[in-house]
Amino acid sequence: MSHTPLSGLNALVCGSSQGIGRACAVEFARLGARVTLLARNAEALESVRASLPGAGHAVAVADFADPESVRSAAAQGLAGMGTFHILLNNTGGPPGGPIVDATPDDFLRAFRAHLINNHLLVQSVVPGMKHAGYGRILNVISTSVKQPIPGLGVSNTIRGAVASWAKTLSGELGPFGITVNNLLPGFTRTQRLFSLLEDRARKAGRPVEDLEGAWVAEIPAGRLGEPEELAAVAGFLASPAAAYVNGVSLPVDGGRTSAL
Repeated sequence: MSHTPLSGLNALVCGSSQGIGRACAVEFARLGARVTLLARNAEALESVRASLPGAGHAVAVADFADPESVRSAAAQGLAGMGTFHILLNNTGGPPGGPIVDATPDDFLRAFRAHLINNHLLVQSVVPGMKHAGYGRILNVISTSVKQPIPGLGVSNTIRGAVASWAKTLSGELGPFGITVNNLLPGFTRTQRLFSLLEDRARKAGRPVEDLEGAWVAEIPAGRLGEPEELAAVAGFLASPAAAYVNGVSLPVDGGRTSAL
């Protein structure tokens, strides 16, 4: 693979103001893509854009609690770029808690923020991908699609739905040179991870450091992951070299997931 395998390609990266989304935006730009950053915080997005290598990058603003604003932002991005060859679906997960305590509205909000928004974005970009004969749709989900995570009842449910949606989509779009794959981050150093860690430590009456140590002890690699490590995998899956990888859910978790 060349040092700029994404040269000439346009990427739309969701949730790119921080964490995994930001790391993926940086990686795509490093590999030669023109990147459109999509999230709700315009100021944070402009800061990320200023830090990206390369030129021609753009910003689109949308609140993922409002699918119509996401659809509108995608249209705005397409008007500027013409075609998105790469789409990274990524947004913050729903709040934690036992599934038995979840309300119907909890599920509906998560379903809209994740599956519905993903679907609207795919519908926006697929015509251009088909015309180009090249498309890479990547969904940042969770290892919970292979092994449910205790205390994340709503998230486990919705992530599984997204994985099934993506697998179905991969079969429909494969003949057009478009692949659909899921990235399953494990315990990765992000704001969401530390928010979950602090919440659980508080409820358990334990120091955050103790609980973090217990989590790390579950990981064969012996440490938390870095957003850049998941971004490196995303960069490969977005490239021409990954043309024969389609419909997979790939854990990037240091070996923590025990399911095959």
